[in-house]
Amino acid sequence: MSVETVYAFGNPNIGVYVSVSEKAALIPIDAPEKVEKALENALKVEVYRCTVYGSPLLGVLSVMNSNGLIVGKLVRDEELRLFKKLLGDSLVIEVLDVKENAVGNLVLANDKGALVSKKLPGKCVSQIADALDIEVARADIAGSYLVGALGVATNKGVLLTPLASEEEVAFVESVLRVEKADVGTVNRGNIFVRSGLAANSKGALVGYETTGPELMRISTILF
Repeated sequence: MSVETVYAFGNPNIGVYVSVSEKAALIPIDAPEKVEKALENALKVEVYRCTVYGSPLLGVLSVMNSNGLIVGKLVRDEELRLFKKLLGDSLVIEVLDVKENAVGNLVLANDKGALVSKKLPGKCVSQIADALDIEVARADIAGSYLVGALGVATNKGVLLTPLASEEEVAFVESVLRVEKADVGTVNRGNIFVRSGLAANSKGALVGYETTGPELMRISTILF
């Protein structure tokens, strides 16, 4: 297990630019080489450069596990073709026909389960379940529909915003079938933990403002 602190993109919000699973990572086309190397070294994944809707905000505009990739309906045909070429036929690519395009902020998933925001219509639950090949529950966290922004999940643990109640933490732990779920922050107290963190069960990249105590908590919960 390895946790690396990264300075990139001129801000500490590494999580908004990167989408990861146990097997792969998507990064912006113009991402610094050090980000690619850090992902390869810490998370032990294949790294692919791409965009969604022409945007570098891959962590916001997509969500991925080892089985599938979810994007919104504004994804371009050439981007879909590139995803299929890069990721192969074994990974299901699902396009959600909804007005909410920041699907990375609305889905918290690993290879075992997913929490889907109530902001997404019911029809999306089965689409996401089929594409990611997991069981899905529909709920919000701390009164917010941004469940993907308020948490980071690996196959071993889930880090949630400190605004989550004990009951919500226990619920997420059961839905995503992890050994441990608990609360924490990134980048000196940022409660939107996904913004500053990209992780799988083998390692993590965190924003450069993340403190020692925050790093210790991330390591304890996610691995």
